[in-house]
Amino acid sequence: MRYDYSSIGFYTFDCLGWPYRGIPEGGGTFFLDDFALAVSGAAGTAAIAAAKMGLKCLAVGGVGPDLMGEWVLSRLAHFGVDTRGMKTVPGGRTSSSIVTTRADGSRPALHLRGATADFYVDDAFLPVATDARVVHLGGVGLMDRMDGGRGAELLKQAKIRGVTTTVDVFAGSREDLKKIALALPHTDFFIPSIEEASALTGLSSAGDMARTFFDLGVTCCIFTLGENGAYYHHRDGASFHMPAFDVAVKCTCGCGDAFNAGFAVACCRGFDPEMAVKFAQATSALNSTGLGSQAGVVSFDHTLAFMTETRLKRAAPLK
Repeated sequence: MRYDYSSIGFYTFDCLGWPYRGIPEGGGTFFLDDFALAVSGAAGTAAIAAAKMGLKCLAVGGVGPDLMGEWVLSRLAHFGVDTRGMKTVPGGRTSSSIVTTRADGSRPALHLRGATADFYVDDAFLPVATDARVVHLGGVGLMDRMDGGRGAELLKQAKIRGVTTTVDVFAGSREDLKKIALALPHTDFFIPSIEEASALTGLSSAGDMARTFFDLGVTCCIFTLGENGAYYHHRDGASFHMPAFDVAVKCTCGCGDAFNAGFAVACCRGFDPEMAVKFAQATSALNSTGLGSQAGVVSFDHTLAFMTETRLKRAAPLK
């Protein structure tokens, strides 16, 4: 394979301020303690975090012909990510967010959808986009042109080549399941947040949610649980709950996307399921210690040492 990791989908330019205390009245000003710019998104965070940990990565997505797009491409290249799959959408705008991070790490955002909705992987580039050990489709539900069936075709071609496939989504209701379901028969690891899984299924039990996705063709579900860790459930019946690491959280922006990167690294390293989820959880925890996506992720060795040395929280009961 030409790449270790092909990260396809949602790339965004983020401007982040911390700590957010509210909007001043009139033309007033509140002062921040920290400020950052970051490439984020379900594919963008994952590509950079995986590259930092040693994977040879391909970025596949869309930006606009604007300053934010130029910066996104430059930043990806800075970390050694191959950007030949990044398309500049004529007349488009780079997907961008103003992220207002609160002192507790939560991060309400103002978002411009932009080129994520308009980019498309054409037939000529399909063999390149799937020429990786792990192919990740991140942001299903936001990619209007890709969600019409092209994303599913891409994953199908990856599976024909014997590639491991992972999928993350942007979902807020059961209506979103219609377009997401197209990709699921070709998905080895489905990695939404527990909130997204619940929104898609209308269910509250993690086990019931997983079985719903198995019926739609998924091989394995991994639900990220925020401060409660992650839940793994394979269609062969194997399941476990991995608690979160006990860290001081600065910003949760991109934590789920960093988890995807950590899981891809673990797959490429041949980790067993529990070690893979624990390593992914460590990547997510490190992400939360800095301001902006992948800010706390340094290298594979750093993440492995963190995983070995850092205490896990006590596991909360899971439905």
